[in-house]
Amino acid sequence: MKTITYLKGDATNPQIEGNKIIAHICNDIGGWGKGFVLAISKRWKKPEADYRNWFQNVESFKLGEIQIVQVEDNLWVCNMIGQHKTITNSKGIPPIRYEAVEQCLNKLSDKALKLNASIHMPRIGCGLAGGKWEEIEPIIERTLLKNNVEVYVYDFE
Repeated sequence: MKTITYLKGDATNPQIEGNKIIAHICNDIGGWGKGFVLAISKRWKKPEADYRNWFQNVESFKLGEIQIVQVEDNLWVCNMIGQHKTITNSKGIPPIRYEAVEQCLNKLSDKALKLNASIHMPRIGCGLAGGKWEEIEPIIERTLLKNNVEVYVYDFE
């Protein structure tokens, strides 16, 4: 089975040959404006515009769904709805929804294989969503890696 390749750098600027998909977590309330999405919006306007449009107009906008947005010839951004709302609730449950992340990554796995693309991401779900990498990493292994998709995780310096 493949393993995750950890790199130092910017996940919005993958330095790997071939088709690439940048994956990141979005919330289920249409909010875009904090965290990694800002780095995406700095480079391309379309992922945010398509996300906002999806939120307003499409019934499929819900936890566990993904949206693939082409931003360059061989580069796509995958908006993954894996976060419920944006703040930790009164019971102390953070916004991350691991089951939804797993559903998203399964769908992304199919897309990556169709596009013959590698996946590039920050430590998804571990910033504002409040998730733990030791929960996310096995999900990546069960989905993307199990299907032989190359995965690169970036730690921004």
